[in-house]
Amino acid sequence: MKNKKLEANLSMAVSKIFSGLNMNALKYLLPLWMSPLTGATLRCTFAAVAFWVIGWFMPPEKSSTKDKWLLFLLGAFGLYGFMFLYLAGLSKTTPVSSSIFTSLQPIWVFLIMIFLHKEKATAKKVIGISIGLIGALVCILTQQSDDLASDAFMGNMLCLVSSVVYAIYLILSHRILTSIGAMTMLRYTFSGAAVSAIIVTMITGFDAAVFSMPFHWTPFLILMFVLIFPTTISYMLLPVGLKYLKTTVVAIYGYLILIVATVASLILGQDRFSWTQTFAIIFICIGVYLVEVAESKEG
Repeated sequence: MKNKKLEANLSMAVSKIFSGLNMNALKYLLPLWMSPLTGATLRCTFAAVAFWVIGWFMPPEKSSTKDKWLLFLLGAFGLYGFMFLYLAGLSKTTPVSSSIFTSLQPIWVFLIMIFLHKEKATAKKVIGISIGLIGALVCILTQQSDDLASDAFMGNMLCLVSSVVYAIYLILSHRILTSIGAMTMLRYTFSGAAVSAIIVTMITGFDAAVFSMPFHWTPFLILMFVLIFPTTISYMLLPVGLKYLKTTVVAIYGYLILIVATVASLILGQDRFSWTQTFAIIFICIGVYLVEVAESKEG
């Protein structure tokens, strides 16, 4: 079991490092080289095809028809909803701000578990949640739109909602994963997300200047990085963590996204140092830490 947990922690670390770099790569692509809707369609469809192909070379996994439909619907609404909202938000704000809201996922996990599953709301949890939400409000209310964030308020709100949707996805995924294999989950959730994405794209249109002529290699290679590493490989590693680690521990790894995205953004010039962002990051980290400590003591 120790080896499984070590493998799970390593998988989560690599997955979240790719996710941090994903924010910077997507910020480069959005919205100049592709629209958020088209970006979500490319990611969901590429990953769905990749997981079906990879699955052909892996041992078969047992699952019921009911499980497959549940996974399909979870992908069609939860995964696609998260991905579109996240890309739409990132296109309007900075990678650091978007990663701040990603770090809030443990807070949402606990709030959902308290209200829907009647978990005990201890004083430490309430204090942690309150501190984390104060940090989020500081980021939302103080960041101004500029050349790096075309509509900071709307972008931050979309990222906030996407983190709530992803927290719901995490909880439901964790519950379903107890009875099915990881590849089955990936195949059917991304298939559901891809179907939703393709239907929406058929209505709104395909907008991806990255494929226009004359051909531009830099945005194309960055897009391929996004599709292969943060999308396919990162999501392949995620179920390993979901299967052997607590949901809140998985969500804690969101800190890596925050660290990687912040460092990369400052190096690449995609964000500027801000005391209010720093304040928000510190408050959210303290809030999530208090919530996690409370959960660990209860466990």
